[in-house]
Amino acid sequence: MDPDTQVEHDFSPFVRIYKSGRVERILGTHVLPPSHDPSTGVASKDVVIDPDTGVSARLYLPAGAHQPDTKLPVLIYYHGGAFCIESAASPTYHNYLNSLAGKANIIVVSVEYRRAPEHPLPAAYDDSWASLIWVGGASETWLSDYADWGRVFLAGDSAGANIAHHMAMKVGSGGSELGMKIKGVALIHSYFWGTKPIAGEIEDPEFRAGMERMWRFVCPSGATEGTDDVRANPLAEKAPGLESLGCERMMVAVAENDIFRHRGIAYYEALKSSGWGGEVSLVEHEGQGHIFHLLDPGSHQAMQFMDDLVAFFKQ
Repeated sequence: MDPDTQVEHDFSPFVRIYKSGRVERILGTHVLPPSHDPSTGVASKDVVIDPDTGVSARLYLPAGAHQPDTKLPVLIYYHGGAFCIESAASPTYHNYLNSLAGKANIIVVSVEYRRAPEHPLPAAYDDSWASLIWVGGASETWLSDYADWGRVFLAGDSAGANIAHHMAMKVGSGGSELGMKIKGVALIHSYFWGTKPIAGEIEDPEFRAGMERMWRFVCPSGATEGTDDVRANPLAEKAPGLESLGCERMMVAVAENDIFRHRGIAYYEALKSSGWGGEVSLVEHEGQGHIFHLLDPGSHQAMQFMDDLVAFFKQ
């Protein structure tokens, strides 16, 4: 039998790996080019951050940048997709961040980090940190001409929220080479997990075994501890304390029907009691599932959440 058609690992609906080594991504494969959107006035372009690794970003510049003497906040965004699918150029993220840039009047840097399994973790973390340093270096004209360096934010959904948390932790633990401060971080439906279920979390052994397999797939170096690897579980016994988060404000967003909901709430409660000196808020959406705001951006709750994000970035 042809090894190029024999499935060795099936992580549907994300990826399949064949015995030949071929990787088939099932979701998040479509891409859109950068553009100038006449409906929002937002321009976008792709830039290479590191030619050696291929790390890049899609930048969004709102029309408000061209007002005299205007400096705009900057959002560094990390897309979701279980560390192995989706991209900064996918229609899901391009359309959403294009709208967000226009409504919040904010410069967006959407990071195209390397993905598993070709590039397992910690590659995505390394690329995301390299991107933060690149943003702080202001070598790109949209940043050097228009950025307000006193209003820099991080955000991400699912795996991207996991990345945003780790970037904020690295900033707080002495990332002096960054060259800028992080004002706020928005964690949306964070991909956090653990080997043992917490209160309210799904307990089905087969499901939890699948979550363990998925983590070992994207992070082979964390195979020993599984999802109690501190990269998957920020509340694990060996995880560094949240009091060292390197930002002033935090938004934690959860959805009622999301499997990650209970982990997000536990993170919020732990941060509140950690001794961290910042301000944290919890945003909950009833009756909604994982990344509902991306899957159905025109729904009432999705539009309300967009308003919440806009307000967060304007404070």
